[in-house]
Amino acid sequence: MYYNCRFLNFAIEKYNVKRKQFGTVQESDINYFKSILSEERVLTDENDVLPFNIDWIKNCRGQSKVVLKPRNTEEVSKIIKYCNDKHLAVCPQGGNTGLVGGSVPVFDEVVLCLGLLNKIISLDEISGVLICEAGCILESLDTYVRERNLIMPLDLGAKGTCQIGGNASTNAGGLRLLRYGNLHGSILGIEAVKADGTVIDCLTTMKKDNTGYHLKHLFIGSEGTLGIVTKVSINCPVLPKAVTVGFFGVKDFQSVLKLYESAKLSLGEILSAFEMADFNAINSSVTNLNLPNPIDEYPFYVLVETHGSDEGHDAEKLNRFLDKEMESGLIIDGTVTSEPAKMQTIWNLRESIAGSSLTRGYVFKYDVSIPLGNYYDLVPMLRKKLGNKALDVYGYGHIGDSNIHINIVVPEYTKEIGSQIEPYVFEEVSKLNGSISAEHGVGFRKPQYIHYSKIESALDLMRELKTLMDPKGILNPYKVLPEK
Repeated sequence: MYYNCRFLNFAIEKYNVKRKQFGTVQESDINYFKSILSEERVLTDENDVLPFNIDWIKNCRGQSKVVLKPRNTEEVSKIIKYCNDKHLAVCPQGGNTGLVGGSVPVFDEVVLCLGLLNKIISLDEISGVLICEAGCILESLDTYVRERNLIMPLDLGAKGTCQIGGNASTNAGGLRLLRYGNLHGSILGIEAVKADGTVIDCLTTMKKDNTGYHLKHLFIGSEGTLGIVTKVSINCPVLPKAVTVGFFGVKDFQSVLKLYESAKLSLGEILSAFEMADFNAINSSVTNLNLPNPIDEYPFYVLVETHGSDEGHDAEKLNRFLDKEMESGLIIDGTVTSEPAKMQTIWNLRESIAGSSLTRGYVFKYDVSIPLGNYYDLVPMLRKKLGNKALDVYGYGHIGDSNIHINIVVPEYTKEIGSQIEPYVFEEVSKLNGSISAEHGVGFRKPQYIHYSKIESALDLMRELKTLMDPKGILNPYKVLPEK
């Protein structure tokens, strides 16, 4: 099996990352792991381990020699306690769909694969509270709760692969944050394993619980550096009786912003998503993946979705919005549909953008938050800066939460082009008081740039928390926090 990981060696050199003084896995360690997991759940064959060493976009490759596949919290606890005692570094891994190298080892860390922790424990259909294990796949959870007239509050393009524990650990945002908020609000409770193997049971199902510190927030978004999430309780909204999608072509980005302002006023409480993509982004899905575009070619596209309780009422509101803004000239062309197959065609076009250019060459991916007034500025700036060195530069993302994804496609990775892009992108984001990471975390790729979004006193407090909760530093080392 061959993986083209052109980034790895330069990444370690560029970021000046050196292996810390952790132990190395010995035969006695392997035997212990087999004694608690059974032999088939301890992977040591090079071919079996290789996929766990490489991230989804094939930017980073670690050198782990062993993958452990626990089935329950008790096994996770035993593994982590043993690794802490032996000073063995651990890299927790869920669906491995991140973009910043956070879920793959950097050197020879033990990979803790959580995919077998995939049980749904309970669902209170009255309150809508779901309790499940961390390895449950997001799409499977959504299917399960939809059969009971609920939905997951999170929807991602990677929903068929990503796991809810990884979603929690990275505070994944997704497509409908505009309507349902982020996971800090949707997750009611967490069960997690600390670095010393202690199980922290904060698996409350109460939407109101003001008894002391909200410890769940230590684990949500900490990317496995403070503890391993093993279970979550999550609040599931009611399944909308009516879902409608509109797909519109517009002439420029200012029209996108005006359209968003109008949508909030016209659609109000039923607005569940407002997505933007430029021509190059949509064209990438159309050209590289042969996906159909239901309308003609335009400089920018907007995808609007509504979730409501009355299909006729909601469709009428969206159609009225379409008619109004076509008459005003903000919308040049568009289509509105409530048919599941047609809605899926439109969503596929949007959700496929992320992976559509991976076969063309090397793709630099940036997930940043920028104030809406300057949301798209970086894309033309990068096009001008890179010129013909880039095969393509395009932007797309979630207007409703200021999160833009910028993809830069080049024929192959080189130090020269890498140095032209970084830290330039992060410097420009910082000038606008944006965030260098909107929803994919910091991982391995961004610790040396985190100062563009966090002041030193905040970083010092984060280091203090890390030292308190993981004094030996075994949990997902080389990630999130820069070396001081």
